[in-house]
Amino acid sequence: MGITVKDVAGMAGVSTATVSRVINNEKGIRLSTREKVLEAVKVSGYRVNTFARSLKTNKSRTIGLISPEIANDFFMNIARGVEGFLERFGYSLIICNTNESAKEELRRSELLIEKNVDGVIIIPATKRGTHFSLLRDAGIPFVFADRLTSDYNGDAVLVDNQKGSFEAISWLIEQGHSNIAFIGGSPELSNARERYAGYLQALEKYKIKKDERLILTGNFHVDSGYRLMEQLVGLNDPPEQVFIANYFMHVGAIKYLISNSLEPDVSPGIGSFDDLELSSILGYASVSVAQPVEEIGSKAAEILLSRINGDVSPENKILRLHTKLRISL
Repeated sequence: MGITVKDVAGMAGVSTATVSRVINNEKGIRLSTREKVLEAVKVSGYRVNTFARSLKTNKSRTIGLISPEIANDFFMNIARGVEGFLERFGYSLIICNTNESAKEELRRSELLIEKNVDGVIIIPATKRGTHFSLLRDAGIPFVFADRLTSDYNGDAVLVDNQKGSFEAISWLIEQGHSNIAFIGGSPELSNARERYAGYLQALEKYKIKKDERLILTGNFHVDSGYRLMEQLVGLNDPPEQVFIANYFMHVGAIKYLISNSLEPDVSPGIGSFDDLELSSILGYASVSVAQPVEEIGSKAAEILLSRINGDVSPENKILRLHTKLRISL
């Protein structure tokens, strides 16, 4: 295996971002630091010419995408939107999987710096985001997609999660339901918090008292949807309707109902954030909130390219896309 930027950074006692900035002859680096890095490059035999494309006059025309899960259809549909937009401008895409780990996000950021990408689109795995300063320090623009971090700001493309959830719960209430459970995601994630806020907003508007027994938190994965639906069905007075905050927990909930032979006429109705056509076909669905998933990706790519092409406005560009309410009758 050849010498990498990480090897050079270790020898010089600096970050990979600093190595990148020195090799790209960027300003703002102390002379002593620059000399240490160049000496490490010389001693290690690192091939500096692999960085030539990253110079301002000769970009790599490559974008990185940092995703919590590459096996997740939702995230890959975002990637499809990114790629569809980028290919029109001659850019290619490198997709990095982080296994929902902030530590892996840092490693992937270092890799993308080493690969000399022109920009990065990030779907954060957790609420933490300060490690993405590595990209900013390296002069690489980035855009958050689908979620925000709590401790680090940047450009972002999101959907109006709170409004979508509010509209769905409001519709259920207007149909005569008041005993509505909520299966949400981890409060670490901004979209999970926003969808829960929409649920509470609807209850408050219609003066329905919050019942803590009916509010359960999962992890946006199939297994938690299965487990939490089992918990709700097992209550002495199970809910009339269950609103589920994402696609995969919805899949898990349906899996539980089918596995236990609970037909739609004897099980709770299901509302959900994200579409699940199978639920509608089987008769469980009542209402769903559809997201413009590929558009999240294409708009994130559009903002990123504007930054790459010289947009240095200091204000963060935050775009929230509209959701659509879909009724199953």
